[in-house]
Amino acid sequence: MQLFVRDLTVIDFSYLCPIRGMVGESWIVDVLLDGGLDDQNMVLDFSKVKRTIKDTIDDVADHRLLIPTACAEVRWQQQGDRVWMDFNSLKGSIHLACPSQAFALIPTEIIDFDSVNAFLQKALKEVLPDNVDGIALTLRNEIHDAPFYHYSHGLKKHNGNCQRIAHGHRSPINIFENGIPAPKLDEQWAKRWQDIYLGTDEDVVAVSEMSLSAQSVATDDTHYGFSYIAPQGEFQLAMPKKRCEIIPHDTTVELLADFIASTLAAQTPQSEFKVIAYEGIGKGAIAVKGQQG
Repeated sequence: MQLFVRDLTVIDFSYLCPIRGMVGESWIVDVLLDGGLDDQNMVLDFSKVKRTIKDTIDDVADHRLLIPTACAEVRWQQQGDRVWMDFNSLKGSIHLACPSQAFALIPTEIIDFDSVNAFLQKALKEVLPDNVDGIALTLRNEIHDAPFYHYSHGLKKHNGNCQRIAHGHRSPINIFENGIPAPKLDEQWAKRWQDIYLGTDEDVVAVSEMSLSAQSVATDDTHYGFSYIAPQGEFQLAMPKKRCEIIPHDTTVELLADFIASTLAAQTPQSEFKVIAYEGIGKGAIAVKGQQG
């Protein structure tokens, strides 16, 4: 007997890629269970599917930085609950020192649908009841009509897992100028924020003052340093300057929509701009700035 749930959850995360550097992503998860019927004549009650499977997936992968530990470009070490991470990519080196829950360590050379699928299935087999003989996951992207970007960030003021300094999203954007769709502006911002780290100005610190690993090659000339203390602990990140944009405020989706709209209104003050900015899948914020006429 098989039981399925489509659109069970969405994983918002970032991962390290030897070609692209740090990449923000949003994946939809579908699940298919194989098994015999329990004493309720069910493979698994739908409420338990949502609670057990969704919660497990969210716990081990959502709002984390996924690390391909078998990749030759990765160096990491752990002491207690703290992990130091160094990574080389074609876009520059990336260095972190964070609590262990900021990361998901995936035993693979590259992060892709297959490697993450295997990682999640292993975690799920430990929590599913005995009558469930098999589990199949489908990980997929949302199909977008609008241009989209991949960004990573951290929200130190957030009480939940958004406080982790390197998690991200794959997000579409829709911009209207004077009430008319502006696809060229959509493309412009999608290109501007492709595989970007959006850092908050008040979190910027000198790289030389950070407690990175001895293997770090980051310098104040080549990297921006970001550091803050949040409820889950101290987070530190050094990113190549070319892969960052420094935002003058927090990087919540509300303020990012406002930032884009304000930037466009300053460039073209005679127009009104409406920005619909998404944070991953099916959620986001709308900001309107400027004057018509």
